Amino acid sequence: MTAKKNMCIYISRLAVSLVLLLPLTVMAQGGKKKIAPSVEPDTIPFYRGVAVSVDAVGPGMLLFGDYGQLEGSVRVNLKDKYFPTIELGLGKSDATDDVTLITYKTSAPFVRIGCDYNLTKNKHDIYRVLGGVRYAFSSYKYDVSHPGVTDPIWGDVAMWGSKDMKGNCHWLEFGVGVDAKIWGPIRLGWSARYRKRLMHKDDDMGAAWYVPGFGKKGNSRLGALFNITVEL
Repeated sequence: MTAKKNMCIYISRLAVSLVLLLPLTVMAQGGKKKIAPSVEPDTIPFYRGVAVSVDAVGPGMLLFGDYGQLEGSVRVNLKDKYFPTIELGLGKSDATDDVTLITYKTSAPFVRIGCDYNLTKNKHDIYRVLGGVRYAFSSYKYDVSHPGVTDPIWGDVAMWGSKDMKGNCHWLEFGVGVDAKIWGPIRLGWSARYRKRLMHKDDDMGAAWYVPGFGKKGNSRLGALFNITVEL
């Protein structure tokens, strides 16, 4: 038997051996069980309590400016993920235009209803990053007055103004903010708001200079809140 013939026989036997061993290798690999990483179940209750907040920005606006609001909120904590919220407040303005000398006054309530979602990966941490949306509404009365214009010829004073003019406004608020536990049940946090007016109605005598809860007149407005919160 020649060396070339021996080599052919050797290669043939090796090929047959590989073909026979291949299914066994695949079966052996398939028989190995893949161990999935263990995931601990979330045992946090669905209902986590109620929190009451007050805003510190609005009173500062009233103290140092000619308009602002007093407001507070109540929110429900659902599994540290969802926070249905209702916000109630009283908006006020008493402003006089330096050029026209027209004075605008109003004082009326407003309400916002919405929900926040916890954006952090660890939902149960003492820190939260919240994003949310609100529907808001205010129905209000406002006064517009002017000290009067003096007739240059006769000297008479022509008064102008109107009281108890009626208006209302519907708007949406989109917000993002942070919230952190400071001590015990006390939390502090701030949020930035973008307000988009949906529809409004002004009195025939003129538009309102300030809308309670929304801000000065316009289709959209940016705002901010600094909340002091107590979890119950």
